[in-house]
Amino acid sequence: MEHKAGFVNIIGNPNVGKSTLMNAFVGEKLSIITSKAQTTRHRILGIVNGDDFQMVLSDTPGIIKPAYELQASMMDFVKSAFEDADILIYMVEIGEQQLKDDAFFKKITNSKIPVLLLLNKIDISNQEQLEAQVQLWTQKVPNAEIFPISALEGFNVKEVFHRIIDLLPVSPPFYPKDQLTDKPERFFINEKIREKILLHYKKEIPYAVEIETEEFFEEANIIKIRSVIMVERETQKGIIIGHKGSALKRVGVEARKDLEVFFDKKIHLELYVKVNKNWRSNQNQLKRFGYNNR
Repeated sequence: MEHKAGFVNIIGNPNVGKSTLMNAFVGEKLSIITSKAQTTRHRILGIVNGDDFQMVLSDTPGIIKPAYELQASMMDFVKSAFEDADILIYMVEIGEQQLKDDAFFKKITNSKIPVLLLLNKIDISNQEQLEAQVQLWTQKVPNAEIFPISALEGFNVKEVFHRIIDLLPVSPPFYPKDQLTDKPERFFINEKIREKILLHYKKEIPYAVEIETEEFFEEANIIKIRSVIMVERETQKGIIIGHKGSALKRVGVEARKDLEVFFDKKIHLELYVKVNKNWRSNQNQLKRFGYNNR
């Protein structure tokens, strides 16, 4: 039996549903999902295995114009997604007219590899709007196959999945067949905590936060975790903690519940908050947190 394997890289503007699509393909919640822009900061691989194929999906940060070092590093992850892709998925949503970076858009339209343009969130559109959007994107990206989908509702997702399998090149698997992702356990702990902060805090707070898991001890019946929430200023530390620790407790309780589902084991989670001044603009700190790959 011929085996297929390849890298399928998903790019698009913020909030187009890239993470929802990858989680649907993988069958696990690997990428965190919130309504806020820049939820995804890293390039996350999700590996889907069949008897005769391996699909290595790559979810990247939404394309933005960088305003500080962290965002510039996030866009480096997007650039790397172009370099090793066997199939490119370009996601747009109903009503979108363009990508936020012309250079990236030119790479898509000049791509020599297969491009699937997924027109997402069709569940909130009508037939007339959908037809107009299909026509618009057919003209803008003539080298792409267009699939109207709803990643959230699962509409047309299976059809896209089977089309990707058709397009995968003949190759042995890149990863062991029982591997789900390239990220270590601590990465997903950090992401689950960060997701709760994105959901519950407003304005600049979620963007000024980074998580570092300092301790991870797995025993027979429980995993004991100690994680630190980094903020940039003392005032942000007070907001994260909240009155008598109530806000921090809510983050901890919700993250622990998600982690118990993810690891299928009882979790003991300790959370602390520290100030790490201006970490988003500090190249050494960014490297420490796994961002600065220049």
